[in-house]
Amino acid sequence: MHEQTDAHVAAQNSPEPVETPAKPKEKARGEQRGRKAVVGSVASALLVLAGAGAVVAAGSVLPPTASSRTVPPAAAAVPAGATQGVCAGPARLLEGTEAGTDPQFSPESATAATSVTGAVLSSAGAVPPSRLAGLDGKTAVELAKSGEKAPEEGAQKLLAGVVAARPVTGPTVLSADPLANQQASAAGAMKFSATDGDLQGTAAANCLRPSNDQWLAGASTTIGRTSVLVLTNASSTPATVNLELFGKAGRIQAPGSRGLLVAPNTTRSVVLAGLAPAEAQLAVHVRSTGGPVAALIQQSTLRGLTPGGLDFIAPGAAPAVRQVMPGVDIQDPAAVDSLLGNAGYEDAGPVLQLTVPGPSDAVVEVKLLGPDGEKALPSGGVVTAKAGAVTEVSLAGVPAGQYTVSASSDVSFVATARMARGLKAGSASDMAWAPSGLRLGSQHVVSVPAGGTRRLVFGVLDTRATITYAAITADGKVHAPASADIAGGTTAAVTVPEKVGGSGVLGYVVSASGDAAYGAVLMYGADGRNDISALGLLPAAAGQETVPVTVGY
Repeated sequence: MHEQTDAHVAAQNSPEPVETPAKPKEKARGEQRGRKAVVGSVASALLVLAGAGAVVAAGSVLPPTASSRTVPPAAAAVPAGATQGVCAGPARLLEGTEAGTDPQFSPESATAATSVTGAVLSSAGAVPPSRLAGLDGKTAVELAKSGEKAPEEGAQKLLAGVVAARPVTGPTVLSADPLANQQASAAGAMKFSATDGDLQGTAAANCLRPSNDQWLAGASTTIGRTSVLVLTNASSTPATVNLELFGKAGRIQAPGSRGLLVAPNTTRSVVLAGLAPAEAQLAVHVRSTGGPVAALIQQSTLRGLTPGGLDFIAPGAAPAVRQVMPGVDIQDPAAVDSLLGNAGYEDAGPVLQLTVPGPSDAVVEVKLLGPDGEKALPSGGVVTAKAGAVTEVSLAGVPAGQYTVSASSDVSFVATARMARGLKAGSASDMAWAPSGLRLGSQHVVSVPAGGTRRLVFGVLDTRATITYAAITADGKVHAPASADIAGGTTAAVTVPEKVGGSGVLGYVVSASGDAAYGAVLMYGADGRNDISALGLLPAAAGQETVPVTVGY
């Protein structure tokens, strides 16, 4: 190969081309050397390619260098925040036009009374600093100042800071600071009652934790029915609220339902009849940007000149494939059927409302779990709920008592259940809505306002569950717990005593173990009145949370 190359170079450098004829043997040897050179070149190229492939393959199997490895994000503890519950103000009677979002209200009745009851549990051996204040920040009651110490000896392990039936004239905020970097366990409830006027009856609502996304169902804007959405912003950040409305026929496009501004530390009322008039079944999806808000609906009924009930509709669980409503009170089926036959009393019976926000219909199976097991609905218990609309299912026709309503489907939906008290047409009656609840866990603080008959109602879905409940009294003591073993597929009710240990009962600490269990508080009027109200159980305090933290650029 070298000889051929040198001859070629010599020929290029000579002044004139030289052509030397080759002898036959030399020519044969040259051709043989040429073929060997070509084969050698091909072999060298293959060796080079093979070497390069080996380098690439080696690079793909060798571990990466330390600088290219992925490091999982570290978990950083988040300081516990304050617990806050916004308690609604008194119910007010709407007057004047029902259009617009700045309604006028008439004065309260002579017998109307509104109060707040709440409790904060001790943590790390002390009661967290806590208070009940107005939206302006002015403190009305201090439940604990700098952390009241819990006793170290004896059976008493928990202590509570309490506020018992504190009269209020407007919205308030029950708040508790974290202690030992743990969120406080606290709960409060507002109760309104009146024995005269168009708003006579009893209505109660939990002191709600503000949120940016909430579902409320059960409103009605037909003749004689008044629905007022109350939005409260207890933060220091303005909130912009958008409403999605769902009726019997589907979604409702309502001008004026978007971009509602709620200033910091203020309340704004929205008359729903101005957005969706003549709707017998109305659900509202409340979403806010900026500050979170507490939302509820003041719902009242007037049948001609006869008061037909008052309630505060609270948010229920977010859309899911199963919804559970404990504490649904149903009256005698024959008497209910007779009452529903009167004009204007079409909504005086128990019903389940289903709202499907998505694009697909939901086939929903409904079960009623009573004290002695499941009761069959006359309708069969299976219903198709239309997509983007509200569907009603009658719950009438089962024996009187307290029930847990369980609804399940393969499509997410929202649910709530209505109950009523009063079986005589022309006499004052009352109604209440039981929103879908949450599965019980450990150490839920439950507020139980005073007055009338009060019951804790628990429902268990499948197998068995054990519920423990310890009374909280007005002297700040948390008493020894009692327990109830509840069979699956049943509902059990516990009557709340007026006093324990000589002091009034204003709440409970509730825990559950075993199968999925749900709970609610039912309140009935005193002196034979038809008043009724229901409270769902609030989530237990969250433990210390962590978030993943990554460092990059």
